[in-house]
Amino acid sequence: METSGSPSPLAGRRALITGGSRGIGRTIALALADAGADVAITFNRDTAAAATTVDEITARGRVGRSYQGSVVIPADVAWQMEAAARDLGGLDLVVSNAGTAGTGDPVVETDPAELERMLRVHAFGPHHVAHAALPHLRRNKRSDLVFISSVATDTHPANRAPHSMGKAATEALAHTVAKEERSRGVHVNVVAPGLVATDMGLNFARLSDMDLREREERSPFRHMCQPEEVAEAVLFLVTASYVNDVRLVVDGGTF
Repeated sequence: METSGSPSPLAGRRALITGGSRGIGRTIALALADAGADVAITFNRDTAAAATTVDEITARGRVGRSYQGSVVIPADVAWQMEAAARDLGGLDLVVSNAGTAGTGDPVVETDPAELERMLRVHAFGPHHVAHAALPHLRRNKRSDLVFISSVATDTHPANRAPHSMGKAATEALAHTVAKEERSRGVHVNVVAPGLVATDMGLNFARLSDMDLREREERSPFRHMCQPEEVAEAVLFLVTASYVNDVRLVVDGGTF
């Protein structure tokens, strides 16, 4: 929590984080609030978690709001952006974070419906977010659009093709938008974490029969990446003055 006299690098900024009720998204929301931003979150199902996150934002002395809907539905994303801009007095910082876990099947066993589901969330969803956010972001002298991706686009792990394909699409979108919007003051960057200690990350480890103790032992810093460490990367990108079209990997140098 911000203390009296401490700097507030995001004072006056208005942020929206998709998938902000839990995990990485929640941690990013709280980090941005700690840095002085008013913060709105979107969520799909967990109403109680969203309410708790908003309470934690307001406890920091910031404006907090939440909006329910799905990133795969363009109309949901559009009204969420409009509502956040109305309630916060504008938007100048958007983090496209909403994601979902896959089934962990090899390609030969992957149901086409599973592939479509994952691409709708991780490829179509970020495009819907960018499409709805950019008219608001363009109204500011400086604004930021950050996409949360994954080191899976480097490592291409077995049994994760739909996830890797979706995240590769996220990154292609980000690099394209960065070039399209830089003349309008919109900074567009990517944060690509490795395995993070969230419910989704631990579920992935379970599906992969991963030995978490062994993984932590071979990590350069002897611990699994924490969501706070991903939030630190986001905070750096949205406060750096001359950084654009960057993919920042947060995996401790593991790969």
